[in-house]
Amino acid sequence: MSCKLSVNLNKIALIRNARGRDYPSVEAFASKALTAGAHGVTIHPRPDQRHARYSDIAALRDVTRRYPGTELNVEGYPDDTFLAQVIAARPDQCTLVPDAPGQLTSDHGWDLTRHLDTVRDVVARLSAAGIRTSIFMDPDPAQIALAPATGADRIELYTEAYAHAPDALSLAPYAAAARQAGELGLGVNAGHDLNLDNLGAFVAAVPQVAEVSIGHALTVEALEFGFDETIRRYVAILSPR
Repeated sequence: MSCKLSVNLNKIALIRNARGRDYPSVEAFASKALTAGAHGVTIHPRPDQRHARYSDIAALRDVTRRYPGTELNVEGYPDDTFLAQVIAARPDQCTLVPDAPGQLTSDHGWDLTRHLDTVRDVVARLSAAGIRTSIFMDPDPAQIALAPATGADRIELYTEAYAHAPDALSLAPYAAAARQAGELGLGVNAGHDLNLDNLGAFVAAVPQVAEVSIGHALTVEALEFGFDETIRRYVAILSPR
């Protein structure tokens, strides 16, 4: 099984916004990523639009449609503004993340003991629009057991704990969570702080993962290796396995 790479373009958007012009162009870098072999692109617009903007959703949807077989994944907290933009643009996948407004970065998965009804309602709206859904989750067996009740197609495992201590001990919960999700009929994605150094061991130990979303580390690594070469290195790690 091979795992797909979705390149998160938020840091490209952050650099763009710093100068107030369309340079670097998020659309151009999406095309570069897909030309270099990435299977898709991801953005995570936040309410303050400090990096990705809502207008980027439709623009990147149009880019991915020019590359058959590639996908656009849009991540974010499902407030009314976010949902309206996503449903209007109809990306291939929407990943629901429990971020508070102004949060620096994602740092935990959904607590479905508290938010099951909310997530279920949002998933229903997205599914009715033909959008595949994924929900950001910690590798917690009790939480993952509740995920099928949301109606989501996939979960995305929050991988920071592994990325900060990449060893067999930290891998074990992710391998167990992915097996559990598969047994429950859920697809599995993963992301957060994965990089060229720690990705290979992760996907080897968690072969159920269908897609990884990587942005911050990939952008930093591209400063050393070049953007196209960095994409190629990720793709080489991911396929085949």
